[in-house]
Amino acid sequence: MPHKHTHSGSEHNQASLKDVQDQLRKVFEGLSYEVPLYLFTDEDKNSQFNKAAQEILQTVTDLSPKFVLQSLPLDHELAKKWHVDRSPTILFDPDNYHIRWMGAPLGEEGRIFIDTLVMLGSRNSQLHEQSSKILAGITSPRQVKVFVSMTCPYCPQQAANALKAAVAAPDKISLEIIDTQANADLTDRYSAYSTPMTFANELLIGKGAQQEELFMSSLDKLEEQNIFIPDVEDKEIEADLVIIGGGPAGLSAGIYAARTGLKSVIIEKGILGGQIATTPEVENYPGLSRVGGKTLVEIMVAHALEYCQIFPSEEATRLSLGERIEVQTTRRRFSTKVVLLATGADHNHLNIPGESRLSGKGVSYCSTCDGPQFIGKTVVMVGGGNGALTEALHLKNIGVDVTLVHRRDKLRAQEHLAQKLTSEEIPVLWNCEIQEILGKDRVEAARLVNNRTGEEFTRKLDGVFISIGYRPEVELARQVGVELTPDGYIQSDRRHRTNIPGIYSAGDVEGQFKQIVTASAYGAEAAMAIFEDLVNPYWKK
Repeated sequence: MPHKHTHSGSEHNQASLKDVQDQLRKVFEGLSYEVPLYLFTDEDKNSQFNKAAQEILQTVTDLSPKFVLQSLPLDHELAKKWHVDRSPTILFDPDNYHIRWMGAPLGEEGRIFIDTLVMLGSRNSQLHEQSSKILAGITSPRQVKVFVSMTCPYCPQQAANALKAAVAAPDKISLEIIDTQANADLTDRYSAYSTPMTFANELLIGKGAQQEELFMSSLDKLEEQNIFIPDVEDKEIEADLVIIGGGPAGLSAGIYAARTGLKSVIIEKGILGGQIATTPEVENYPGLSRVGGKTLVEIMVAHALEYCQIFPSEEATRLSLGERIEVQTTRRRFSTKVVLLATGADHNHLNIPGESRLSGKGVSYCSTCDGPQFIGKTVVMVGGGNGALTEALHLKNIGVDVTLVHRRDKLRAQEHLAQKLTSEEIPVLWNCEIQEILGKDRVEAARLVNNRTGEEFTRKLDGVFISIGYRPEVELARQVGVELTPDGYIQSDRRHRTNIPGIYSAGDVEGQFKQIVTASAYGAEAAMAIFEDLVNPYWKK
């Protein structure tokens, strides 16, 4: 009986295998294009995987004349031509595509292998429309590596994303699918111990399986994206409130306005989150003792998307006043009852070598945000106005060794701040300017010059803080006659109303405190004021 039972199981397995082969034949019958396959092996390397790869490829080529297999040694001239140096390696139609498999398509990886053959045999990437648009916007090459394993049920989804990109844009996308077991050294080199793991141009862009559009966004941005905002084709959109600016003020306003029942949209020309998105770590946001700036932005954006539409990478170019306000952007026109200007303010920069490269790596524009990281360390504060002195005093107070660098021989700050600087014994480098910020991975020193004597010198430092003013984004405000403060910020009252009915402001564009929490609070405050004013318009009294 045991012998008979085993024989029965064997027959069942053979029948199941035949069913699978019959199904694959039917799938492959619909393919229009020949797919040349090249298998490169070295009998002294990975013999177990070599044998498995040979058997699988031979089985597949027996199922369809569309697949033409050549099995070649690793020292063959074609291996040199196509830079193949691992055994086993499978190349798929290498004259037309840049797709290679390093390993043998065993277990869950078999699904990826079949997807590859079907896509290439049909020359159809099966990309969604939104994904195609993102891929079309990528202008430089991407070398993609997807680490997979035979036991990973999520790997086929991520590999399919990468395959679609490589098939749709062979001129831009090259792909290596890397079996972690067959390539243990690469797995160690990339620390790819949790599959799937995806790299593009040697940068990590995905941990785990991603939604197709998120994968394409990550491929575009060359960093992992966790939020995808669908593109909208409509050329005209009506709303109750158009918020211009997708920083903390604008995002908070969108949430609060929508919760009052207002149809709200957010337009952002640059990076959602504004300056937060480029802040490595935020340590002073209530409830989150330490959070990455990008992570905080993702939380805020995901929350706002629950309530309102967001239009990223879209610049508002013109406001037209009337019974309804028209907002013209680079892509469409909005008609709205009210506009909230949450356009923000950017730090003025020194525009010197090393500043941008080391931003967030020792170069900072906010002592409140980043100062605690430099306690017990040596920094300079660049500037001579109220802001620079206030921030230098704050750094000194929390235990940072700070020196003020000022390009003139007299401070522009208020007298009481200058006196405080002296009493706190904060040294000043007069008539000095930083010409270059030095360091490989973080700030290590700065090269300075005395603009009176021409003397150049280098000072070892752990950080460079820059406080030379802000540049508020007020072009749209000027366009419609919104009044500005003497410092160039939008002039508004306590309810965030400007002098133009229907135009409100919130956040850094109003001046005040340049903090995430205050910008968020002002955005929420403005949204509630706007709701109350629309219910009972003050301008009609």
